[in-house]
Amino acid sequence: MITKLTSALIKELLAVNAEPCISLYMPTHRSHPENIQDTIRFKNLLKKVRESLTEKFSNVEIADLMEPMEALGENKYFWNFTTDGLAILRSPEIFLSIHLLVPVGELAIVANTFHTRPLRRYLQSADRYMVLGLSQHEFHLYEGNRHALCEVELPNEIPTTIEAALGDELTEKRSTVASYGGVSGESSNMHHGHGGKKDEVDIDAERFFRHVAKVIQKNNSVTGGLPIILAALPEHHDRFQQVNENPNVLPTGIKFNPKSVSIKKLAELAWEVMQPVHLLKLTEMVEKYNEAKANDLGSDSIDEVIGAAEEGRVSTLLIEEGRIIAERLRNQLTGTFKPIDLTQPKLDDLLDDIGELVNNRGGTVLIIPQTNMPSKTGLAAIYRY
Repeated sequence: MITKLTSALIKELLAVNAEPCISLYMPTHRSHPENIQDTIRFKNLLKKVRESLTEKFSNVEIADLMEPMEALGENKYFWNFTTDGLAILRSPEIFLSIHLLVPVGELAIVANTFHTRPLRRYLQSADRYMVLGLSQHEFHLYEGNRHALCEVELPNEIPTTIEAALGDELTEKRSTVASYGGVSGESSNMHHGHGGKKDEVDIDAERFFRHVAKVIQKNNSVTGGLPIILAALPEHHDRFQQVNENPNVLPTGIKFNPKSVSIKKLAELAWEVMQPVHLLKLTEMVEKYNEAKANDLGSDSIDEVIGAAEEGRVSTLLIEEGRIIAERLRNQLTGTFKPIDLTQPKLDDLLDDIGELVNNRGGTVLIIPQTNMPSKTGLAAIYRY
């Protein structure tokens, strides 16, 4: 089963300290024939993992660790529904597969902790959003960024249909509703059955929308506090917004049935809604940083930011997307920086270390494009005090 990536999951992974912790990352492809190479690439990475394990573990231990990963390599269904990136995490007690909406470089590491930097950087990207696909009878959630969109697999305990949500309280039991929609987004509902059923249908729809609104607001682990774009027929937007109390649902949405278009087209339309919101967010963050810096409550000096981060004074840290500084945090005893292997920049870098430190002290980290960065050093920090 695919695991949804959340901040809570990252914390759990960072807390694991057991040998071995296997971290495997690779780019994947959504369609044929490009995805044919994915299983080959995956199996080659498994060979590297096995070679690393043989240096320290018995054949029995290795077989137990490798079994679920090797089985995944033969699972044709899994490889037919990949996104743009894949993370596999394995320890004696854990086996997780995580789809990512951005490509990640190939990497296979065996250590006593998990390598989580690509996961943390993905969560910290400032362009992520959710799409709520809603009809009178069901809802779906999608996660996206400026590059792509994919449907989120919701926990089984969350009712996603009107029948499951209302159960015995469902009043409209005798009429059949057929929904018609095309690529243009024009759609209408036709009700067949006893007369006077429209009022009952409307009552059920409103109660279902209220259920959906509560589910979306309550399950922050599902939406991650991200902006939410409503995709529904025009007449459903007003009805849903009337019962919605979640401030993350954007006032502007997509006004047609999302199931009437391809996921690629839905992603394009969603980004048309999200892009101005994203750019406004970046502008506001940069303005907030400039104001803070002018009042000695912000800095782009790496040394100053490290000191503030160690003291827990950084409330928000902006990091330049794709920037790597080949050093690690200074040694607390010697005050010096420890250089890293320049041939393996994927393993760690100074900006990532600082970001992790800010996270651990309760601060927020955002990865933003180089063109929007208010500094040339790769970071910009806003202080609490």
